[in-house]
Amino acid sequence: MQCKICNSTAELKFKAVVLNKYTVGYFQCSNCGFLQTENPYWLEEAYLNPINTSDTGILDRNITLSKMLAVLIYFNFNKVAKFLDYAGGYGIFTRLMRDIGFNFYWHDPYTQNLLAKGFEADIKSDYRYELITAFEVFEHLTNPKIEMERILKLSDSILFSTELLPSEIPDPKNWWYYGFEHGQHISFYSEKTFRNLAAQFKLNYYNLESFHIISQRKLNHLKILNMKKLRNLGLFHLVKKMMKSKTFLDSQMLKSTWTH
Repeated sequence: MQCKICNSTAELKFKAVVLNKYTVGYFQCSNCGFLQTENPYWLEEAYLNPINTSDTGILDRNITLSKMLAVLIYFNFNKVAKFLDYAGGYGIFTRLMRDIGFNFYWHDPYTQNLLAKGFEADIKSDYRYELITAFEVFEHLTNPKIEMERILKLSDSILFSTELLPSEIPDPKNWWYYGFEHGQHISFYSEKTFRNLAAQFKLNYYNLESFHIISQRKLNHLKILNMKKLRNLGLFHLVKKMMKSKTFLDSQMLKSTWTH
């Protein structure tokens, strides 16, 4: 099988039962370490419910992410620019970031926007965003390289989350991130995979321990790691105090669009 990241040969590593019914092969690239399933013919069934019912951490995760991103954006990017949450789910993260004061927009063609209505992004325009976020997205992608090309047409920086593969491929019985029960996780990455992907686009890669940045910019890796850790020691509250929440302004704007 051919690797979807670097086109090298990917060899069968194991088979597992997905959605309690399909026996699926998992193949790893000998060059970049990317682990992919065979052609994911079961995805339509897997996405009958776009947000899988076992994701009980969705609210806590988004709250934690909003605090971390508030600090990272404030000190490393143009805080008054426009930002985009790509594959933004129900709009939780977009709403949280706007509540803090950042001009975030939402995009997700597969999930209903429940909490960020009025702030949908027009990704067909030529507008370039300061930064794109994509949390728990990359493991769902059928062709990560093509998706990366699409994202880079919108911004030269993407910050995303996905669990990295350990140095040894985890036993199918011992790694929860395979997600066999819901069948939505079909792509798995090592740090080497992301460095290879970034290099193909002549971009920089930064490993932030479960979070990642691929960007044209040269960032201070140690500074970002320290900020990520210090957000719980008052740094987030300082940023929130310095920013101006968009909660009330957004409400007023949305009310002005109502027709009676």
